Amino acid sequence: MLYPQRFTQFTREHADILAALVCGLLLFLGWFALHLGALELALLLLPAAYVIGGYESAREGLTTLFKEKELDVDLLMIVAAIGAASLGLWRREYHLIIDGAILILIFAISGALEGYAMQRTEQSIQSLMSLTPDTARVLLQGREEEVSISQLKVGDEIVVKPGELIPTDGIIVSGYSTINQAAITGESLPVEKTVGAEVFAGTLNGYGALQIKVHKPAQSSLIQRVIRLVEQAKTEAPPSQEFIDRFEKGYAKVIVVAGILLATLPPFLWGWDWETTIYRALTFLVVASPCALMAAIMPTLLSGIANGARQGILFKNGAQLEKIGKVRAIAFDKTGTLTTGQVQVFQVIPLSKYTQLDVLKAAASVESSSEHPIGKAIVQAAADLNWVGAIQVQAIPGQGIVGIFKEQQVIVGNANFVQQYVTNLPEELGQMAQCLEQEGKTVVWVAAQEDTGTWGHGDAGKEDTGALRREEEGKLLPTLSPSPRLPVFVSYQVMGIIAIADEVRVQAAATISRLKKLGVEQIVMLTGDNQETANSVAKTVGIDRVYAQLLPEDKLNVIRRLQQKYQTVAMVGDGINDAPALAQASVGIAMGGAGSDVALETADIVLMADRLEKIAVAIHLGRRSQLIVKQNIVVALGFIVLLLVGNFLGNINLPIGVIGHEGSTVLVTLSGLRLLK
Repeated sequence: MLYPQRFTQFTREHADILAALVCGLLLFLGWFALHLGALELALLLLPAAYVIGGYESAREGLTTLFKEKELDVDLLMIVAAIGAASLGLWRREYHLIIDGAILILIFAISGALEGYAMQRTEQSIQSLMSLTPDTARVLLQGREEEVSISQLKVGDEIVVKPGELIPTDGIIVSGYSTINQAAITGESLPVEKTVGAEVFAGTLNGYGALQIKVHKPAQSSLIQRVIRLVEQAKTEAPPSQEFIDRFEKGYAKVIVVAGILLATLPPFLWGWDWETTIYRALTFLVVASPCALMAAIMPTLLSGIANGARQGILFKNGAQLEKIGKVRAIAFDKTGTLTTGQVQVFQVIPLSKYTQLDVLKAAASVESSSEHPIGKAIVQAAADLNWVGAIQVQAIPGQGIVGIFKEQQVIVGNANFVQQYVTNLPEELGQMAQCLEQEGKTVVWVAAQEDTGTWGHGDAGKEDTGALRREEEGKLLPTLSPSPRLPVFVSYQVMGIIAIADEVRVQAAATISRLKKLGVEQIVMLTGDNQETANSVAKTVGIDRVYAQLLPEDKLNVIRRLQQKYQTVAMVGDGINDAPALAQASVGIAMGGAGSDVALETADIVLMADRLEKIAVAIHLGRRSQLIVKQNIVVALGFIVLLLVGNFLGNINLPIGVIGHEGSTVLVTLSGLRLLK
């Protein structure tokens, strides 16, 4: 049973080339029979070659004629072949039947080669679909049970062993491993992930076993959304292809009318005999057909889409690949695009009697209870230091945070907040803070109680529900709760300042430089941040034009003004607060953040790995696609003109015309596949 199934699958996958081979064999046997004088056998074999080799083209041509009321190239080929055979039977010049059969054979071979060429692009795209396994190991009451991916529910916990593909998106709840995300994001190096990190379907687990909790339906996974977008890109024709499609419909009608005129008028105008007239008219139908012109665009654009997908650049359709190659101006969002969007400690400046470690540990002890991004950055910077979390911590939104660390009150916050407890901020630190803020950094001040007396509130690790007492000159210190107002009669001293900065992406400056070398005329930065911070980042990455303190609608207006001057404008953003500008831009490019829903829905192009340098790659890919499309169109039109001239001068016969016509089609198709590399 296995062999018949394999044979059936093989014939289904290679039906076109098998039909062409059988057609070729029958053609050869028919020619040989005709050469030996076995006319009856030849007239049996050659029609069979016509039917087997031309069935698919005839079916498609007639379907288009009756359903869409349009003539297409397939039908023209069949008409030309049948016309040649009819002329051969009528004139008893049976070599014309051979010519018609050769036309069918070459057309069948060409179709098969085009099919294989396009399959190569299809395979590059459809390889995404084989990235996810069909089943997953689900933990049910402590036991592993293998279930279909479609049966997974949100909340299920699955087990992924070392070396296995991750079956669906989820959050790691147990384990540590490296994940190869190249198939999804284009990142060449594996990424380390542990508890709390999100993983994606179709990525490859490394050396560690993982327990993953499903947090979204399997059909909503990143890989499934990518597949849907790529499928959409395959079916949507870009403007250039739509123009060619419209052109073909009118052009086919012109060919038919011209063919009828060429088949009837020359005997009366130029004295041609009817055999020559009809033969030239049939050859005209073949050589004037725009097959190569039709193949000039879509194979190229589909190859470009497949190439981009392999590199983590997701084009929603061929139109965007066309447009990105024409971009003259690019606008970048700052936070999350030119910068990582993740703040970190840039510099720690202590006062003379303290060290950087003192300042950092004191701040981290208090901030360890905070969920604020700045607090998290400070704690991360002090992760390798030896410190313990503060107690009785209270945060004041927009100002700072206070707590008790090593039996001392510690204050962390902005200058205005700290100045409520420190009479005079050190002048030298104030100047440094001002310089850092002008560079776009956020400055956090750290102050602590000056003397180190012992608090009378019981054990250090316990919270005192009453007043916080200290026997010092008989004075009572108030509680930190509910309002952390610190006692003004206790002396506080500034320990130092911590500069926090949003990290500029490592590749940002190189990307901007590359874009300028590619000839992008205008590169601007759009941000809602203040002017000083914006100017600092722009200077670092090499952008000259900055628009700061913008609301989303302001960004939209800037894009419109750029479009008035430069026509084709790209906008690069994170796909969330930049959504209006991304939608307005000629090409919206989203930093995918490994699959932001808004990015995938709003933008035209998604950089799956958040790698800025891929923008230059996308533009280069777009420009290459435009160059190849133009080359293909020139080749296609050039062949048509040469073959038409040769036909009217009488220097080519029908088989030569077919070879020239189909050869140019295959050549143009293969030329488009250059973008796969």
